[in-house]
Parts: sequence; C-alpha cells; structure tokens
Amino acid sequence: MIKKIGTVVGLSIVLVTILLAVGSCKVEETGQLAPVEVREYQGQKLSSVNDFQENSIKGPQHVDIKSYKLSITGLVKSPMEYTYDQVVQNYKSYEKVVTLNCVEGWSATTLWKGLLVRDLIAEAGPLPEAKVIIFHAYDGYTTSFPVEYILNNDILMAYHMNGAALLPERGFPFQLVAESKWGYKWVKWITRIELSDDVNYRGYWEQRGYSNTGDLDKEFFFKGFFDND
Repeated sequence: MIKKIGTVVGLSIVLVTILLAVGSCKVEETGQLAPVEVREYQGQKLSSVNDFQENSIKGPQHVDIKSYKLSITGLVKSPMEYTYDQVVQNYKSYEKVVTLNCVEGWSATTLWKGLLVRDLIAEAGPLPEAKVIIFHAYDGYTTSFPVEYILNNDILMAYHMNGAALLPERGFPFQLVAESKWGYKWVKWITRIELSDDVNYRGYWEQRGYSNTGDLDKEFFFKGFFDND
C-alpha cells in the first residue's frame, strides 16, 4: 500500500511539473500581455477613455495599419513618408498628462504617450518660407497652427493613452495633443502633415466660424461670423 501511494504521489508531481512547463511555454509564445488602461499617474487621477464623447465629423475611423502611411509634405527640403512602425520605433517617445477641453463643455485628463511633432518636422527640413503647419486626417478633417507653436513647444503626436494603444474612436493610429488649445484642434487619425505659407488657411471648424488659434483662454467662436449670410 505504501509503495502504491508513493507511486501515485510521484506521478502527480511529474504531472504538475509538465503542466507548469506547458504553462511557461504558453507565456513565452504569446509574449507580453496587452496593456491595461491606468487611471492614476504620479498621484494624479486620470479620466477613462470612456469619458471622451464622440463628436468627429464622420464617426470613428478604422485605419488599415498595414497600408497606412504618414506623409510630411509641402515646404520642406525632403518630403517624408513613414509606416506606423517606423514612426513609433524610430523616434524617442515621451509621456505627459494633458487635459483636453471640448467646446461642448466636457473635459478629460489623460496620460498621453507619443513623439514630438517637431522631431518629425526637423527630419524633413522645414523651409524658411513655411509659416503654417496643416494637419490632415483620414476622414478629411483638417486644422492648422503657426509653425512656431509646433517647433517651440513640446507638442506630442500620441499613439498611447493611459498606458494603452489608442482606440479607433480616439484617433488610432495618431492623435495630436494640442495642449493649451480647444479640443477641435486635437486632430485625430493623422495621415499628413503639410508645411505651408498660407497664413489665411482655415480648417474644417475654422471655416465654420471657430477661432483659428483655438486658444483656451479666448472665445472659440466668432459670434458675428454668419451675420452677413
């Protein structure tokens, strides 16, 4: 009887060992687990991705990342084109907590991770006559900024929020973190960054009466815009 018990115990140990080994193999094969959205960073409470309201001009866009290209065009010495992986892997990443304030009255404070837009611009080589940087989105949306705003500030083009990859409704693959600007300047689904000398350029909402600067400390809408219609 003692011998049989010893044999059963021995077989059980072997079986557990095999199961543990198989489990370890699975972990190695699947690799790193997907990141989970964090809700606090360095003691600061963060908004959830669900706190953002959907207000894009054509609804959430689903970009095919296999065929996706980001272009840097216009008044640059060397027009550039990148895949998603090239942007993410070839440029230094930064993290920053920034609050998006929407003209609809809601706001969301998020930990953004991405690269500095000025690093992309620097590689393309902006020409002296470039005065404006226009961001083009997958859904046809556009907005613009003075060159100085992008080159003289730490403006991120984000691909992560709260420790997780951007969702399609939040602008995957890239969303501009236009700090100190109203939410309509935070362009999503960026496909092209164009340098221009057109200081009179107006983006989608700017053509409809919204302030071209989009500064948070100023009114976002020109009340008399449609008075002559």
